[in-house]
Amino acid sequence: MKKTSKLLSIGMIAALLLAGCSTTAPGTETTKEPEQGGAKTEGIKIGLAVSTQSNPFFVTLKEGAQQTATAESAELITVDAQDDAAKQASSIEDLIQQKVDVIIINPTDSAAIVPAVESANAAGIPVITVDRTADGGKVVSHIASDNKAGGVLAAKFIAEQLNGTGKVVELEGIPGSSAARERGAGFNEEIAKSSGIQVAAKQPADFDRAKGLTVMENILQGNKDIKAVFAHNDEMALGALKAIEAAGATGILVVGFDATDDAVKEVFAGKLSATVAQKPDLMGMLAVQTAIKIAKGEAVESSIPVELDLITKDSAK
Repeated sequence: MKKTSKLLSIGMIAALLLAGCSTTAPGTETTKEPEQGGAKTEGIKIGLAVSTQSNPFFVTLKEGAQQTATAESAELITVDAQDDAAKQASSIEDLIQQKVDVIIINPTDSAAIVPAVESANAAGIPVITVDRTADGGKVVSHIASDNKAGGVLAAKFIAEQLNGTGKVVELEGIPGSSAARERGAGFNEEIAKSSGIQVAAKQPADFDRAKGLTVMENILQGNKDIKAVFAHNDEMALGALKAIEAAGATGILVVGFDATDDAVKEVFAGKLSATVAQKPDLMGMLAVQTAIKIAKGEAVESSIPVELDLITKDSAK
């Protein structure tokens, strides 16, 4: 019995030693989570979910994205939310079902987009945001201008032109969008440094030209001594300009944001006072280039800035 017991002990020790030589450590047998991005070199399919194609800024962004995708032999599938958060969420689900490799999102609403981002995360599809952020979910990279810095640029220009005194109006973008929040924050923080300047009225016009016209008409009826207007984008600025002209008001500065072709023409014509210049074509290009890198399994920056500038009539000289 002693001999048999000794043999059993030797066998148990041997078994334990063999287990110790295993390449799989205890507790690591669970399935590894799918990594963001793969290692594709061809046949890359990218989804682009834009907030709207009725705004020239986002038309240019899409064109920059499409040109880059074509040049890189990647397929780009674009869906237009028409400024409807629910429609955008549904279209992103469609992109997920089409098994795109990466989804680029320009959110209509930064908060409302979160479930769609999380849905893409659950499907193992990497997400990039462009121009506007998402308030939640995992985003691999965000590509945008510094919207807050743009608001500061606009405020500084208005304060200088008014010599630090006068009433101003702020036309806000879509409530809930990061662009509206950040541009407004930069503008208000900077304009508050001029104690003689008062923001007499601020109201959303949803980044829309027609709404900018209507909202500005209503504001002018109750405020006859407005000296300047800052609009969170050029479409609202152009609408405000129409309202001012129709009311026969003069000497009111109007500053927009985006530097769309229509706005720049009005700046150089001396009608629009200034516009903060973004580069939507560059944003689209960078978004697709970044998406391709992710699809190939390459590392990318979590934040990719696009520079800003202020365009005034003097810029043409």
